[in-house]
Amino acid sequence: MPTDQTNLVWRAAQRLWQAAGREGEPRDAVITLEKHIPMQAGLGGGSSDAAEALLALRELWKVRVGDEELVAIAAGLGSDVPYFFVGGTALGLGRGEEVYPLADLPRWWVVLFVITIVFSFAYLLMYPGLGSAKGLLGWSSADAYTQEQARANAQLATVYARYASMSAGDLAHDKAAMAIGERLFVNNCSGCHGSDARGGKGFPNLTDGDWLYGGSPETIVQTVTHGRQGTMPPMAAALGSAQDVDNVANYVLSLSNSAHDTAAAEAGHAKFIVCAGCHGVDGKGNQAVGAPNLTDDTWLHGSGKAAIVRMIQNGKTNVMPAQEHRLAPEQIHVVGAYVWSLSHGGPGK
Repeated sequence: MPTDQTNLVWRAAQRLWQAAGREGEPRDAVITLEKHIPMQAGLGGGSSDAAEALLALRELWKVRVGDEELVAIAAGLGSDVPYFFVGGTALGLGRGEEVYPLADLPRWWVVLFVITIVFSFAYLLMYPGLGSAKGLLGWSSADAYTQEQARANAQLATVYARYASMSAGDLAHDKAAMAIGERLFVNNCSGCHGSDARGGKGFPNLTDGDWLYGGSPETIVQTVTHGRQGTMPPMAAALGSAQDVDNVANYVLSLSNSAHDTAAAEAGHAKFIVCAGCHGVDGKGNQAVGAPNLTDDTWLHGSGKAAIVRMIQNGKTNVMPAQEHRLAPEQIHVVGAYVWSLSHGGPGK
């Protein structure tokens, strides 16, 4: 701790001595500092020492310096020095040199604060919150969620029990079952397929009977349960030149009688053999691998030559997430029947 003129107490004495109009260095006083808090720790130790020194020296030296002038001297030493003339709860304005005392908080607030601290430590001891510690109770949000799901499924079991043995065709004619299926679909499937199930670019239309992996009730349940991942690799390099890609794109358009360049389509026919491994020699696709039928004029990722060329050049990976962790098998059975009904006359019909 400095004991020369850099010490804030020394500077306070010097300022007060000068404000009193006295010459030379401050004298007629001996000040002993005894520190009980860390130095330069931002706790206001030096500022409080300076404030007390000003008050004590004003009394000792019989200096005629008013309170306002004393506050100005204190503010010149540090923005928080004037606060220590007031202490307690206060409002500081300006740089902090304008200090206005406020009523202290009720004692019960302090008690409440202590209670919250104790509660916080107790909570961290009982529940997970400190790193990988599981807490004494062994509670976890994952386990709580699993238990809540189990209770909910148990409650719903009685609702779905009467539907478990019904076929998709029978369920499709059961208005109550289809009402449940529709709610399940809206809550879990409409984000991709739309509330009307007509899909959009990249998301299949479930009402048109055009199925990538098959549209039987069993296949739909399998798709909903386990999800699907379909991949078409980039094929431009396998086809050859950019002109070859253009020719094959025209040939693909010709398969569905879409607008195309006849000569280019004829030239691309031979090259289409590269694509036949998935889409078949006739272009009608292969539901075993999810390869779409290219002859029906249903385009999942956009129609027209430009869209087909992009698909050949860049490929595409589409993923439908599995729903087995979101829906119980009984729920999937009902929603699967609902989806099946959309391309078979509609639910309840």
